[in-house]
Amino acid sequence: QVQLVESGGGSVQSGGPLRLSCAASGATYCMAWFPQAPGQSREFVSAISTDGALIYAESVRGRFTISKDNAKNTLFLQMNSLKPEETAMYYCATTRAPTYPCPQMDHNYEYWGQGTQVNVSS
Repeated sequence: QVQLVESGGGSVQSGGPLRLSCAASGATYCMAWFPQAPGQSREFVSAISTDGALIYAESVRGRFTISKDNAKNTLFLQMNSLKPEETAMYYCATTRAPTYPCPQMDHNYEYWGQGTQVNVSS
C-alpha cells in the first residue's frame, strides 16, 4: 500500500514562494500535484515520470518546478510568483503502474495524500 504525506503549505503574500513536499512510502511511478480550491475540481499543475520527464500546466510554466529525490522517495514542488487565485489545498498523487507520458487527469492517479493548504493573499 502506498502512503503519501504532503507538507510545506502555509500563507504567503502574492508574488511570494513556497516549497511543497510529498513523502512517499511504497512504490511510486508518475507523481503529480493537483491543487483543489473550495467548490472546484482538482486541477493538474505538474507531473514527473520515473525517468524524470516533466510536464507542466501552461498556467504555471516558468514559475513552478517539480522535482523528486528518488533516494528519499520524496516529491517537491517549488512555487514562485504565487497568485491569490492559486489558493487551494494541494494534493500529491501517484499512479500504481509505470505510465508514459504521465497523465494529467486526476482519475488516472490511484493514490493520494491528505493535502497541504496554500493560502496566497493579495
